[in-house]
Amino acid sequence: MISWLTEPFLHPFMQRGLIVAIIVGIVCSIIGCFVVIRSMAFLGDALAHAILPGIAIAYILGGNLFIGALIAAVVVALGIGFLSRQAKIKEDTAIGILFTAALAVGIAIMSTIRTFAVDLSHILFGNILGVNYTDIIFVSVLGILILLLLFIFYKEFMIISFDPVFAYTRKIKVNFFNNLLLVMLSLTIVISIQTVGVVLVAAMLVTPGATAYLISKRLKNMMFISALFGILSSLAGLYLSYYANIASGAAIVICATAIFLFVFLFSPNKGLLIRKLRNFSLRKIKNL
Repeated sequence: MISWLTEPFLHPFMQRGLIVAIIVGIVCSIIGCFVVIRSMAFLGDALAHAILPGIAIAYILGGNLFIGALIAAVVVALGIGFLSRQAKIKEDTAIGILFTAALAVGIAIMSTIRTFAVDLSHILFGNILGVNYTDIIFVSVLGILILLLLFIFYKEFMIISFDPVFAYTRKIKVNFFNNLLLVMLSLTIVISIQTVGVVLVAAMLVTPGATAYLISKRLKNMMFISALFGILSSLAGLYLSYYANIASGAAIVICATAIFLFVFLFSPNKGLLIRKLRNFSLRKIKNL
């Protein structure tokens, strides 16, 4: 049993993958709580796909793909923030416009790259086992920055998420913090590319947070529980990837979804099956 647990991490590439997976699992899960409570799942998916033009341009210019992704994500996030502040355009409309525009530009540029399938496939589907020490430093620095900003401005983020009107009365700069949250979400997506890829990053932003939401409605507790689920999903996903010989990003998301379904069905107070069994027992008692 011990050898079964330790064998995968005897390999240096698995050790590096574990470090990045845990960092990404924590950061995605914590900021994902704001995605869940603000119903921003579509935004997370849109930003994940909106980075494609930046990646493609960086590839053509021979630059760093992650820097290209970061610039594209921030530009689109700020664009969404700007458009959604206009009285005649709702946020979901702004997301839809810029998301599809950025995706179209990305596809157009990528269609000119003959080696796209070989060189950029890890961006779409993740390649956590291919991370190097430079990637670890990059992910760690951005991850710490995101968590630090969340810690410093926790009160402001909480207020604008639950009661924007009250935030205005407290003279909180709602537009500024909304844009900051969008930028932080963009940074989270960029550091998640290596782990789960563009295709699956939205799942890691939503699923652990949604699972934690089934257990606790208090934001601090929810963030802590979500981080634990993110770590557990990442660790279990790496084991599944190693022993089942499947893509690590997909394995992590599968494990996160399995945890969500388990909590959804069996959590003591809110699990679907537990509620049905409790209601069935109460009806039986009343009929006695």
